Amino acid sequence: MEMLTTLTVAAVTVAVAIPSFRSVADARKLDGAAMAMFSTLSLARSEAIKRNAPVVLCKSADGMVCAGSGGWEQGWITFHDGNNNALVDHGETVIQKAHAVGSGIRFSGNLQVARYISFSALGAPRTVSGAFQAGTLTACQRRDGAANAKQVILSATGRARLSKAGISECQ
Repeated sequence: MEMLTTLTVAAVTVAVAIPSFRSVADARKLDGAAMAMFSTLSLARSEAIKRNAPVVLCKSADGMVCAGSGGWEQGWITFHDGNNNALVDHGETVIQKAHAVGSGIRFSGNLQVARYISFSALGAPRTVSGAFQAGTLTACQRRDGAANAKQVILSATGRARLSKAGISECQ
């Protein structure tokens, strides 16, 4: 009888605790995705300055070529872009590959950073045409009607920062 009571109490405790652990694990996954992008932006900027040449991040599902569609959640690559066209061409060095961020997370960029992010030799974000490039990448996670979001904000100087975002950012 005592054993049965102990098992019942343990089962109830586990049943109550599992959803809490799941939300903590989901939050860590979202934080990890945002931090991975933040770290990659810092790496790309420093590589552009070090190499004195453009370095680009682009969405990539296979780690070999830039993807023309989809979001950043599919993964991305960082590469030395010798001819400044924001595409990986023969002879251009891939510096880093980031794999998909995991199921349940959508990672999108606003218009300026939706397709690629390019850093000039001075470390400033610039489009391939030389125009100013800055923007916000938003990682969203929806589960059971609730949404969590984190943003990686790229400034005009090329520095990135992390920010907590509201549910309204996950449209």
